[in-house]
Amino acid sequence: MPNTKEIKNRITSIGTTMQITSAMKLVSAAKLRKAQDAITKIRPYVLKMTELLQNVSGGSEDSISNPYIVKREVKNVLVVVVSSNKGLCGAFNTNIGKKALSLIEETYKGKKIDIIAVGKKAGEYLGYKGYPIKSFYNDIYNNLTYKAVTDIAQSIMDAFASGEYDVVEVVYNEFKNPATQLLSVDRFLPVNIEEETTTTHKEDYIYEPSQEHIMYHLIPQALKIRFHRYLLESVAGEHGARMTAMHKATDNAEELKRTLTLEYNKMRQSAITNQILEISSGAEALQ
Repeated sequence: MPNTKEIKNRITSIGTTMQITSAMKLVSAAKLRKAQDAITKIRPYVLKMTELLQNVSGGSEDSISNPYIVKREVKNVLVVVVSSNKGLCGAFNTNIGKKALSLIEETYKGKKIDIIAVGKKAGEYLGYKGYPIKSFYNDIYNNLTYKAVTDIAQSIMDAFASGEYDVVEVVYNEFKNPATQLLSVDRFLPVNIEEETTTTHKEDYIYEPSQEHIMYHLIPQALKIRFHRYLLESVAGEHGARMTAMHKATDNAEELKRTLTLEYNKMRQSAITNQILEISSGAEALQ
């Protein structure tokens, strides 16, 4: 049974924790607003690039020769796992790790798998599970510019074009709202132009220069924009998850502090009552 001093120390400690979690919530909320702005700006651009890609291609892959749409028998798979560098964001990183593990052990069981970890937590989780990580990109979040992201995307695209990999899958959290992130697995390569179709209406273009020349430059650009979106979605999801987690932690700490304060007051009241009884009994004994 804890005494009043121990309970008072716990109340003080919980109060300090509440201040920390509340501050972290406010910081995440501020960062989330910036991340949401970035997502709001890039999503229409990605959709327009996708629409342009399918319109220019005419919905047919057979007439286009491009290294990024080549379909091969799946033997070598690259899995890109996008997580965060920091914790304290609920199940954000754990869910990503489990989804990647399911993809590796079930969907591509028996295939040669290489893993690229974008974010420290993904590498730690999969490394703990016994899967070697080919490349780490933990510092990308310190400078999440389009140029920095496209350097990573280009290296992945080059590896696919050279035949090193037959399929490239990206596992990431898609931002829906601050309390909800959607676990997503997106096939980055090869590009399936027919699946990219978002409308049934096709434009009849006169190509200058050739259709193949336009597609040769358009597909890499669309892929880089899409990869940039993966990371922006993950960053927004991370801040949303951390804000929600810190909000819940603050509420739980407040509830625990209230319970301990009530217990402390009861014990203090009981001690005061006992002291009064002892004084009264001593006074009676003297009389």
